[in-house]
Amino acid sequence: MSHASRTAPRICPLCEATCGLTLTIEGTTVTGARGDRDDIFSRGFICPKGASFAGVDADPDRLRVPLVRGEDGALREASWDEAFDRIAARVPALVEAHGPQAVGVVLGNPNVHTMAGSLYPPLLLAALRTRNVFTASTLDQMPKHVSSGLLFGDANAIPVPDLDRTDHLLLIGANPLESNGSLCTAPDFPGRLKALRRRGGTLTVIDPRRTRTARLADRHVAIRPGADALLLAAMAHVLLQERLTDPGVLAEHLEGTDELAAALADFTPEAVATACDVDAATITALARELAAAPTAAVYGRIGSCTVEHGTLASWLVDVLNILTGNLDRPGGALFPLSATARAPRPAAPGKSAAPGKGFALGRWASRVSGHPEAKGELPTAALAEEIETPGEGRIRVLVVLAANPVLSAPDGDRLDAALAGHLDFMVSVDPYLNETSRHADVVLPPPPPSQSAHFDFAFNSFAVHNQVRYTPAPVPLEEGRMDESEIHARLILAVSGMHGAPPSAVDDLAITTAITKAGAPKGLADELTGGSGPERRLDLMLRLGPYGLTLEQLLAHPHGIDLGPLKPRLPQILRTRSGRIELLPAPIAADLPRLRRALGERPAPLVLVGRRHLRSNNSWMHNVGSLSGGSNVCTLQIHPDDAARLGLVDGATVRIESAGGGIEAPAEITDTVRSGVVSLPHGWGHSRPGTRMSVAAAHPGVNVNQLLDGTLLDPLSGTAVLNAIPVSVTPSR
Repeated sequence: MSHASRTAPRICPLCEATCGLTLTIEGTTVTGARGDRDDIFSRGFICPKGASFAGVDADPDRLRVPLVRGEDGALREASWDEAFDRIAARVPALVEAHGPQAVGVVLGNPNVHTMAGSLYPPLLLAALRTRNVFTASTLDQMPKHVSSGLLFGDANAIPVPDLDRTDHLLLIGANPLESNGSLCTAPDFPGRLKALRRRGGTLTVIDPRRTRTARLADRHVAIRPGADALLLAAMAHVLLQERLTDPGVLAEHLEGTDELAAALADFTPEAVATACDVDAATITALARELAAAPTAAVYGRIGSCTVEHGTLASWLVDVLNILTGNLDRPGGALFPLSATARAPRPAAPGKSAAPGKGFALGRWASRVSGHPEAKGELPTAALAEEIETPGEGRIRVLVVLAANPVLSAPDGDRLDAALAGHLDFMVSVDPYLNETSRHADVVLPPPPPSQSAHFDFAFNSFAVHNQVRYTPAPVPLEEGRMDESEIHARLILAVSGMHGAPPSAVDDLAITTAITKAGAPKGLADELTGGSGPERRLDLMLRLGPYGLTLEQLLAHPHGIDLGPLKPRLPQILRTRSGRIELLPAPIAADLPRLRRALGERPAPLVLVGRRHLRSNNSWMHNVGSLSGGSNVCTLQIHPDDAARLGLVDGATVRIESAGGGIEAPAEITDTVRSGVVSLPHGWGHSRPGTRMSVAAAHPGVNVNQLLDGTLLDPLSGTAVLNAIPVSVTPSR
């Protein structure tokens, strides 16, 4: 039976760029995807991941029904009712017996790519009352949250570069031509960088690899990995020493400028040059060029976050933007204002913001190693020890939402063993039976993306242009599947002793709570539109937001509503106790001696860095056939000089060893990586038994995180050090 072909818009959920797609649909099957030329944000841009939407959607390895572990220890298919009955019978009883801290929750980054993954986890955490929360942030972006919290009082107030208006862009540890941008939502990042060059602007890239982004730059500085904070500190020193600072209107909102100059006095270009392997003249030139530009923005990402001084590097990125007067001004780095953001606090023109609650670190600590919390989270690298170490408060129940920490966290072998042998019960919400979910007692699979509505709660807060878009599900929910929002709602009811209540009760409670907290009329709940709980909650957030929009307006504009370019938002965004930007917060000042000691450390002869692939997104995109092969391969890149010194041959298998263990991978000899550095991509290692990911298993690669023992963390953020890891490389025997 033939079906008429139709098209439907859908926001791409496969990376942070959030491009608009036009799907081709035959019956209920997505057969193709192209860029939506009418999308008000992406204007038709599409990358290989978006073009593969049909393949992602129709992946035959996606689970269709729940899995429940039987008495024989094997997972078998089950009904939805049986799956939730099992959860309701086990989790509340274990919490009653051992307390709420016997539960751990792990959140993976796919959660922020779905409406349900954004809306329901906070409600789940409130229901469980556990402090054992682990997320992908401590493997990625937590340093930026911590530095923003300390500077501005709000860990989510992250400025983004004004790509479309800046005259000078300095990227450090970022490769947006491969990643499509991160904590900077920008469809067609390559086109925006090329436009910068066309209008006479300057692009500077600081990266130990000559990436695709670096090849586009006016200046590429091949820094020694892990030295990002030292180089940025020296640049700030030059600005202060040579009186090149000009904070402009920011000056009245700053405190700690004099203290900052004293704290950075030792970080001269000459002092840091050896550690950075960048000569003093180049460092000085970078600072002077930044100061001289009419407008400029400094942007750092995962390469400068996942290192020993990740929080200091993230802090210094904004220090440079502040000292040059480029924070919160067009062409610099500004704070986006999303349509679902809380309404700005009023502040008189030219006045500081009212004192806020500020941002605190270490309000509690992990049970075993005493790692301080950051933003309510504990280091994911500590998850294994919290499960396997006996004693009161040991994690006995684990709820994993769209996460695969066996591959994404350090020492996956240890975590793998902990999941297998030390848990009383585990629930996983995941479309795949992967390296982590294979250990679960219950697996709850959400439907494919075509059967889900989409709104970007998180990424609109990092967008380089204010806009809002919503796309309903272009394909009806397949019989036998359950909407992801209902999965989350029923999970919350099951673990909280309310099993059997209608899922709508969760959304009703969330709506009532939000209205009360906002001080809005109770009758507002009756005015909300939408055919589901998530749509009603979205409608409420839009109505309470800064633009006063409604869901009906979004539905009337299927390609989005343009809310205008980014605008200055200081001092309204400040939540510090002083009501000002605190340039030298106490935790930062206390960590600077550790950075100062790095000036005298002897660098390792060979260090490892990660690598991003345009056709991949961590471990969860490796099961799509159209995205495998080509440049998306798990090889160890090594410079020709290092290869010759070590006796390595291109294509031959080599052994890489570090503190956490050893792995083997094919060598790829290339001068795109600087000498003294090797590069291996993240998210591979699909060779464990018991998974159901056939494409990934056919091209498993190796898990780079197995080289890490999990003990090396950035102390302020608890983020695992994934880059600048000392390694040895030898020919495989």
